[in-house]
Amino acid sequence: MIGAVQRSAYWALVVVTVFQAVTAIVGGIVMLTTSGMGMPSSMLSQGPFASFLWPALILSLVVGGTQTVSAVLLIARRESALVWCAVAGFGMVIWIYVETVIIAGSSWLQWLYFITGIGQLALVVALAGVAGWLPRAPLRGRRP
Repeated sequence: MIGAVQRSAYWALVVVTVFQAVTAIVGGIVMLTTSGMGMPSSMLSQGPFASFLWPALILSLVVGGTQTVSAVLLIARRESALVWCAVAGFGMVIWIYVETVIIAGSSWLQWLYFITGIGQLALVVALAGVAGWLPRAPLRGRRP
């Protein structure tokens, strides 16, 4: 039974990580090429950015980049994948928090990414063996 739970947690983490990687990179590119996806630049007035250039680059390269590295390592079943997923999950949560502070508001989309970031962290905790109900299993060797 434990093997099936670990397999489910592993594949859930893969799906969440790939989803966040793809949407962060695409979202950053769209934000960059459309000057903010139609959002008024006045949304940035409370923050350090004068345009959507830097937020778009950070979203694509930093948030999307760490998620991509995490996804590749997970799929390759590297032991470092869980550490990278934790970093990427924290990065997503921090990104969304800072974004909502800067624009002084939130939308359902930001809540979705905040929740998927928290979910990513919860899956890492479970797969790392921190949760007593799901003992740690190596990512290599016996396939979860």
